[in-house]
Amino acid sequence: MTSEKQPTANAKFNWATIEREGPPKRTAGERTTDFREIYGEYDEATVREQASRCIQCPNALCMNGCPLSNRIPEWLALAAQGLFLEAAAVSRATSNMPEICSRVCPQERLCEGACILNGKAEPVAIGSVERFINDYAFNHGAVDAVQVMPNGFRVAVIGSGPGGMSCADELVQLGYGVTIFESLLIPGGLLVNGIPGFKLEKDIVERRFELLVKRGVKIELGVKVGWDVSLAHLRRDYDAVFLGVGAQKPKALDVPGGELAGVVDALPFLVQKNVNSPLVDLPDIDVKGKRVAVLGGGDTAMDCLRTALRCGASEVVCLYRRDLANMPGSRKEYYNAMEEGARFDFLTNPIKLSAGPSGGVAAVECVKMALGEPDASGRRKPRPVPGSEFTVPADVVLVAYGFDAVPFPAGSDFATIAVEDWGAFRVDRSQMTSVPGVFAGGDSVRGPSLVVHAVRDGRKAAQGIHRYLQPTVAR
Repeated sequence: MTSEKQPTANAKFNWATIEREGPPKRTAGERTTDFREIYGEYDEATVREQASRCIQCPNALCMNGCPLSNRIPEWLALAAQGLFLEAAAVSRATSNMPEICSRVCPQERLCEGACILNGKAEPVAIGSVERFINDYAFNHGAVDAVQVMPNGFRVAVIGSGPGGMSCADELVQLGYGVTIFESLLIPGGLLVNGIPGFKLEKDIVERRFELLVKRGVKIELGVKVGWDVSLAHLRRDYDAVFLGVGAQKPKALDVPGGELAGVVDALPFLVQKNVNSPLVDLPDIDVKGKRVAVLGGGDTAMDCLRTALRCGASEVVCLYRRDLANMPGSRKEYYNAMEEGARFDFLTNPIKLSAGPSGGVAAVECVKMALGEPDASGRRKPRPVPGSEFTVPADVVLVAYGFDAVPFPAGSDFATIAVEDWGAFRVDRSQMTSVPGVFAGGDSVRGPSLVVHAVRDGRKAAQGIHRYLQPTVAR
């Protein structure tokens, strides 16, 4: 840290004299050889410098940009003074997994995208500082795992993804007896099964589950609620239920040739490549030395591109029907994928998959697109350009068009819960479903979305459960 860049907490003009500096980043050539996280940690001097760039807005736009309304200026000011444990405590006050959200959130679209410095300079490196202070707190044994006095009520949490984890964490700290039911044999939902280790290493999630268990949360694995366990059974044994079952039914590839060998849905590919455990039994999807085309432009598509490169694909291309400005995937992940060797064909829409001599997929027939008027979501609607057809060779096609909610069996009493037209649970302001005492949140309510949205839903549902079970206490 140079003498002319010594940080002064709350200094209004540090942003102009101290440039934004990201955390250390491994080279593309090194990081594509493994699945370890690509970013390292700041040193203490650098994190203090970066935190000191915050001008401490009285009406902080970064808090408005954060779905959890995290008290960002407060913990940045503490971090700038080197009070890292105190900063982490403030961070944990509004987030149940800040060490995870700091790694996987698209900060450029949330807190950092709302930073008032945008347009004048680079925004404050909020996500990287958040990661540092929370890892620092874990490394110094400063994350509290004390069990509180039981209040006599029991809650069943269905699903161990970020929504279920946060709901369970909030409830257990209010004295509820909480049991998480997970259909898989490894807890964590998409945090473990879907998000690759180069974005979020598995031991970070395992550490969070260890903390939940120390706080008193019980976890039952391999239980498929709705199939193995009925809603009536849960309502008999528990005072409330939270459904955080996610949305993992892949959207269909509705083009000729979608049934060809070599056409694979994104999630089985990611799980098979990213979860190194005998508990996950999926057929091998070999991409080594092959040409891989990824269909879609969201974060799942970015994960597929970067995973295929690490698994030895000879070529990796993303085919997306809109342009970069309208692509939903994280810009940080887009640039990381580009650095690592992925190619992007924007304004490109697959219309047919063609077979080769072996009968498996050999090419993606595409048409170029042009953007028209905005649709209901505000994004410009793509339309095909006549006579612009072309072909992209591909030995493997990974379909990353998104996910829908997985319906419960028709005979299950879970099927009596009211859902939207596309299958998501319908909830009120407290996240309660049409069945009293049964709450829901995360992707099973809002559709595929961000981890931080699931965390917010889980926290909100926990407060709703608290008001429902103890209305006089919760006022």
